[in-house]
Amino acid sequence: MNYSVPSYPVPSLPERLIDIDASTMPIFSKATDYPRGHLIARHSHNKGQLIYASSGVMVVTSDDGQWVVPPTRAIWMPTGFVHGIRCVGDLRMRSLYVRPEVAPQLPALPQAVGVSGLLRELILAAMTLSESYAADSRDGRLAALIIDELQALPVLPLHLPQPGDARLRRICERLQAQPDDDTTLQDWALRLSVDVKTLQRSFARETGMTFGQWRQQSRLMHGLELLAGGEKVINVALALGYASPSAFATMFKRQFGQTPSEFFQLA
Repeated sequence: MNYSVPSYPVPSLPERLIDIDASTMPIFSKATDYPRGHLIARHSHNKGQLIYASSGVMVVTSDDGQWVVPPTRAIWMPTGFVHGIRCVGDLRMRSLYVRPEVAPQLPALPQAVGVSGLLRELILAAMTLSESYAADSRDGRLAALIIDELQALPVLPLHLPQPGDARLRRICERLQAQPDDDTTLQDWALRLSVDVKTLQRSFARETGMTFGQWRQQSRLMHGLELLAGGEKVINVALALGYASPSAFATMFKRQFGQTPSEFFQLA
């Protein structure tokens, strides 16, 4: 059977739409549900955003790369970063918006982060925050605890950087469209009429990875999306070009620290 892998990019519908909000609270929340396949156009916020889905899986993209985010993970999106979202399944998005001056030590770049059982419950509880609350109120203390938890978020290796070089983009687009492609970098150098060492240096400079590392990360990210969609490990392994399910599971655990089944379990 042929298991097609959906493409990642989110169309840039209205480009760089700035979301302006007037809340003066340290943290405020928003709950929105989206159907499978829904595209959230590229936009940015004037506050930091923790993007979390209590169910469903998101593919989040920015100019610097993309992330596949199941319900056990979240994306921290700092103020001003343009991003778009594609909903892999029916999505229950629960977002926290944080005023920049409240927690300036939070990451300055977009990051995939772990969501503990405590933080998950805090996010869900935050959906009832009032529009205006005092620091010494129940809502104020909830907001303060959330800020403390956000500052302890573990960063996870769920990022796939995107190169700016046109030659590298051609290679990367091919690998994302056909994740089981085993074309070597030497073969790509011949196709593109460029020295292989030039491609090696360009990959390292623009992505921080070797060609092999980038292809492996791309395959694993595709695998995450397929697994999140309900595919069996054996089918995912074959679709991505692995020799066996165990070979895929081994590589998955080496990269993410957990087996595929453990990765999708709620804490």
